[in-house]
Amino acid sequence: MLKLNNIEVVYNDVILVLKGLSLEVPRGSIVALLGGNGAGKTTTLRAISGLLKAEDGELTDGSIEFMGERIDRKDPEEIVRMGIFQVMEGRRVFEELTVDENIRIGAYTRKDRQNIKQDYERVFDYFPRLRERRSQLAGYLSGGEQQMLVIGRALMARPKLLMLDEPSLGLAPLLVQEIFQIIQRINREEKTTILLVEQNANIALSIADYGYIMENGKVVLDGPVNKLRENADVREFYLGLTEIGKRKSFRDIKHYKRRKRWLS
Repeated sequence: MLKLNNIEVVYNDVILVLKGLSLEVPRGSIVALLGGNGAGKTTTLRAISGLLKAEDGELTDGSIEFMGERIDRKDPEEIVRMGIFQVMEGRRVFEELTVDENIRIGAYTRKDRQNIKQDYERVFDYFPRLRERRSQLAGYLSGGEQQMLVIGRALMARPKLLMLDEPSLGLAPLLVQEIFQIIQRINREEKTTILLVEQNANIALSIADYGYIMENGKVVLDGPVNKLRENADVREFYLGLTEIGKRKSFRDIKHYKRRKRWLS
């Protein structure tokens, strides 16, 4: 469904952030994009959704294809209408609007009113807590409820590809489990393809089909999640496990040679 071909992204005409990044997202899958702060994960999503210009960024090389059509030269509104929707990091709700109004805004590009009503109710099936707070201002919701709201708002657009940027950020562990179970349900029940950006590798790999690990603007390792979970470097540096399955403290982590992405 989505294909990034050796893309490079530069900010402010001088800072090279993505350095020949390639990845693929098959239809109907959940693909996890993992890595630490500054690896280039969010920049990758902005390149796909066409939001680079808003951050003084530019795609200077390579191409991005969605369902066989090149999209890296399209405006963000065109990309949304094609079926790509990005849920940004930081739970960006419209704080002075109600929960109801926030959800309905997600259907702005749609004309099929009857289906919009059905999807509106479907959001509450996934997130019953939002039904109870329909009349409440979004700015007064808890962090977990705001995360539910932005995902629900995204579903109203009926995305073919849903891109989630750090949905676990700042949430308590029990809420993280709940959110990720719902993400898995959305993939399974709505047949929505998901590209998931996460620093929490353990939870991301628990629901994804395939994973890419980024460092310094490049993919250094990728594969099916069961293979990544068995990889010694992934276990130690991303899952925090040693060879015998015990967690290591940060001070005990040794430097290791970064692996290069395999060439196809």
